[in-house]
Amino acid sequence: MVYPFTPPSPFEAITLSRRRRHHPPRKTRKKQSRTHAQKSHLAQEQADQVISVINRLAGPAGPKDILKALGWPRGRRQLLNELLPALVEEGLLHQKNNNCFSLRAEAFISGELTVNPRGFGFVSPAGATGRENDIFIGGRNLGPAIHGDQVLVQIIGGRKGKDEGRVVAVSQRSLTELVGIFHPLSQGGGRLIPDDSRLRLEITIPPGQERGAEEGQAVRARISLFQTETLAAQAQVQEVLGDPALPQVQMAMVIASHRLPKKFSPETMAQVAKIPATVRLDDQRLDLREIPHVTIDGETARDFDDAVAVSRLKDGFRLHVSIADVSHYVQPGTPLDQEAYERGTSVYFPTGVLPMLPERLSNGLCSLNPHEKRYAFTAIIDFDRQGKRRKSRFGKSVIESRHRLTYNQVWAIISGEEEEPELHELISPMIELAEGLGKMRHRRGSLDFDLPEAEIIINDDQQQVLSVERRARNQAHRIIEEFMLAANEAVAAFLAEEHTPCLYRIHEAPNPLKVEEFAQFTHNVLGQLPPDQGTPHWYNAILAQTHESPAEYVINNLMLRTMQQARYSPDNSGHFGLAAPCYCHFTSPIRRYPDLQVHRALAATLARKAGKKKGGEDLQEGVAELLSGLERRAVDAERDMHSRLKAAFMLAHVGETFSGIISGVSSYGLFVELDHPAVGGGVAMADLGNDYFVLDDKNHRLTGRSSGRSHRLGDLVTVVVDRVDLSQHRVNFRLVTEG
Repeated sequence: MVYPFTPPSPFEAITLSRRRRHHPPRKTRKKQSRTHAQKSHLAQEQADQVISVINRLAGPAGPKDILKALGWPRGRRQLLNELLPALVEEGLLHQKNNNCFSLRAEAFISGELTVNPRGFGFVSPAGATGRENDIFIGGRNLGPAIHGDQVLVQIIGGRKGKDEGRVVAVSQRSLTELVGIFHPLSQGGGRLIPDDSRLRLEITIPPGQERGAEEGQAVRARISLFQTETLAAQAQVQEVLGDPALPQVQMAMVIASHRLPKKFSPETMAQVAKIPATVRLDDQRLDLREIPHVTIDGETARDFDDAVAVSRLKDGFRLHVSIADVSHYVQPGTPLDQEAYERGTSVYFPTGVLPMLPERLSNGLCSLNPHEKRYAFTAIIDFDRQGKRRKSRFGKSVIESRHRLTYNQVWAIISGEEEEPELHELISPMIELAEGLGKMRHRRGSLDFDLPEAEIIINDDQQQVLSVERRARNQAHRIIEEFMLAANEAVAAFLAEEHTPCLYRIHEAPNPLKVEEFAQFTHNVLGQLPPDQGTPHWYNAILAQTHESPAEYVINNLMLRTMQQARYSPDNSGHFGLAAPCYCHFTSPIRRYPDLQVHRALAATLARKAGKKKGGEDLQEGVAELLSGLERRAVDAERDMHSRLKAAFMLAHVGETFSGIISGVSSYGLFVELDHPAVGGGVAMADLGNDYFVLDDKNHRLTGRSSGRSHRLGDLVTVVVDRVDLSQHRVNFRLVTEG
């Protein structure tokens, strides 16, 4: 049976039948009604306990085993005997011929609970790769679960095309530590307000467990006692982080909140300390010291994991992409390798970086510093004059970079602002090849979104956010992007041809329903759309049609939302966004573990082809999923930090007026992206005026029922910074209306 909301108790029929037998007098019926509700609630709890136990037993179980696992006394055997058939009748349990019971798979799902600060949640089924299959959990159906828990969910209906569920049991608590703001109590100890607004918990710090924390300070605490029924907990302060108004303290809060590993283990550091710094050339490596490699990075970059060189051939170009040979130093099975795997990726904040590898490697031995010999893994790729790849070869090498260049330096050379003959000679063929590669990609359908990222500028002592700018991109950035894409594709194609197991970087085609919604909206904005809906060429044609038009921002934004999230997989299904038949990550092994695994796979393949027996690394089940998850964790942490710093920056601008564009429309109000600074915020529905606004989902528009006034995605608006909520990291705007 499918229930639209909370399902009735499996004991409801039994309770009602008993109630009919007694026929209570009218004056006692109100009291009896309350008693019945209490019984129904108790029966629901008992039913959930039984379902939870059967799920935990992981197979058909008889009443005797269930009773034992429940810890119920033998006197409650009759209760269980009534409850089990009721659950079977409801379609929640399946009864075997031998009187054993198991969960009906179609009635339940297991997964991780994500709670929205507004009080509802979603559960991602185990193994799901996108958000389309998430189960909606209403606030009253969250039960004892909190954000991040592994839960068992009963499917109880659906709304707006999405399944709805009810948390039946918490399979595993995720919360062992948390970050919060400490408030002392007069009798000693204190209260801890969780920094994560998704945690519905009342947390107390017992006297003697404060570790000297003072009013308003941020602390990291460990849960010592969890009271499930009341969603209350006790905790012990583990570390006082400091004043949450400081950017460095916010970074410490993000690290603790997202459970990012901060310090390397003593075993790892001891291993790294013993690594010799000497670089020797042997017959296993190509001597590429005479190739004029250069590194091109940002002004503040400290590690240089890729160096490039381009030379002209008679009928095309030769590209050298040399990547730091991290696999030389990080051997499988060592403490260093295990810790790099568990981190998965480096995490970058405006206030610092959490590296995947210790600094002696990431900023030292594996950094391709100028005029220093370094071990590298080099892709040597020949292209014709149009940018089509003709042949590739790969090998471990020793290189010596000639120059450490920045994007601004290269742009100055390209634009003619700086004249250095040697550098111009190095950069000139790079410009030509990159232009050909870009055109080649575009012809096959590769997508190029033009949505600049925000860059947060902090003063030298890391105490204050100075500005929030849109990161400038110029032709120098595109040169490096094209070369890295070309190397990644060449390596992936080679490994695919050799049938070598590796981690591919895949990007699946968009969900057809999202494509259709996007097409309907875009048709309303642009009119006639190009043919071949949903293909990369179709998307590119729309991007070209809106380039430098008022609709460009809106279309780019909506198009990006239709896309699925790229991920790692041992199965090559291609990369939709790049229109590439196969793609992998080869170019950043200092900061991404999947790249290190690709290096190992490539080395093993080359050794096998050379007649040397060298086995590759086994790709165990779940590795791709784990590393994709660690990547998402890093992205979430970086976004969290940006939100905090942007909110802190805007606190000084409350009451000021800015221009912006509506970047989102929902039933809660509007989202506005400011022109400058590069900060976004919300306009709550209640702040839109004395009118009832109706959401038109398909057209991304809110329309006032009385006034007819509408607010649509892409509209240019003027807003006042109304308030800033530092605890929620939110900026709230108020629209400035004309007249």
